[in-house]
Amino acid sequence: MEPVQSERPAGADYGKLDKCTDPYLRCAFNGAAQTALGVSGSALLAHSPQGCEYLVNNAFAWQECDYMETMTLCTKLCVDEIVHGGEDLLTRTIREAKDLPITALFVLSACGPEIVGDDIVAVCETLQPEVKFRLVPIECAGFRGSQYDGIDIALDVMLRRLVKEGNEKIPGSVCLIAPHANANPTWMADLEWVKQTLSRMGVQVVATLTHKTPLAEIGNVSSAEGSLLLSHDAGQKAADYLSATWGSEQICKGIPLPIGMTNTERWLTRLGERFDKRKEAEKMVSEGERMVTTTCRRKWPMARFFFRTPAAIVADATIGIPLVRFVTEEMEMTPELVALYSSHRPARELLEGELSDLGLNPKVVYGTDVYRTRKSIGEVRPKVVFGSTIERHASEGLGVSYVVELVRMMRQFRFINREYFGYTGILNLFEAVQNEWIMRWRSKEKRYEAKW
Repeated sequence: MEPVQSERPAGADYGKLDKCTDPYLRCAFNGAAQTALGVSGSALLAHSPQGCEYLVNNAFAWQECDYMETMTLCTKLCVDEIVHGGEDLLTRTIREAKDLPITALFVLSACGPEIVGDDIVAVCETLQPEVKFRLVPIECAGFRGSQYDGIDIALDVMLRRLVKEGNEKIPGSVCLIAPHANANPTWMADLEWVKQTLSRMGVQVVATLTHKTPLAEIGNVSSAEGSLLLSHDAGQKAADYLSATWGSEQICKGIPLPIGMTNTERWLTRLGERFDKRKEAEKMVSEGERMVTTTCRRKWPMARFFFRTPAAIVADATIGIPLVRFVTEEMEMTPELVALYSSHRPARELLEGELSDLGLNPKVVYGTDVYRTRKSIGEVRPKVVFGSTIERHASEGLGVSYVVELVRMMRQFRFINREYFGYTGILNLFEAVQNEWIMRWRSKEKRYEAKW
């Protein structure tokens, strides 16, 4: 489907636009909600019009919250409050919620209230003596940036307001940061793989920022000896804050997340060296590689049919950057296009380092939108696209034979969470490619009549 030219400014250079015209990412309000809803035993109050509450519902689903355990509230601002201010309505709403059995109430402000000057911080400070739970105001209007900026804003508020001072360091412990800033629609499986790996190495996880995280665990974050950032899109500011404030060393910094053989080996080796578990890391690498090769030898994946096939990768940096090496080494394809949703400097530096190490020179697009993605696919003409359902539609008429749907949004929701990290993750990726290969060749017509 060709873009509607009349809706775009004449003479615009879309390769240099700072604003997305068809964005993949939601706003900062959504990212902050994703982070706040990762705290168990809490509730979220959206100080916003009712329309913005749909972003909270999206974040609710992304964290896979249980609606029997997690509550979301909204002030449902109307014209009068947007024009004249809604602090009185916010005050009344918090007082009505004072008997909720929760440990914290995260109060998030949307664009309208911040534009007219509603001071949610002052309101929360005034009402704190009246309620039993912690009031945590987060100023995260959508205009402050993308959902990744919202994640960083929320993490900063949590660390500054909720972490206790004076905690003793726990030897061999880590804090996990931003696992939810991940376009794998079943990212919880990636998080679980990391936790199981650390447990096998005898490393204690003090807290996860954030997914099903009790408030008490956030308070103990300063006791973590190190931190592990599980995203290349958000959370780096939180890792830097932990390092500067409490001396928590960031581990596995500067290397891609463990997707694919080489990345997983490198990641596990770095962990083994840091926690003096080299033999255990070597054992995990040996077992994992043997499992993958044995399975592939028996299952005969279709990867052999894609040798040197030109490919495109359209994803967030968290999945997209490590996928470059997987596509090149495991699939033996040739990446001709890498389009990332974000454009943060650490992600740029990491991707450029990977491309240099692999000797690749693809077209690279940072902060891509749907229009620029389609335009780039049209220029490169890949045969395989690793992306989402959006790319399946955006690639129509451009000669793309296969679209491997790995990242959100996806046509088929997955009830069972499947990791991309680690060695089982490699097989899950192979399976996604194989399924696309099979479905591409399925019959589109009924060729025979049943005899019964």
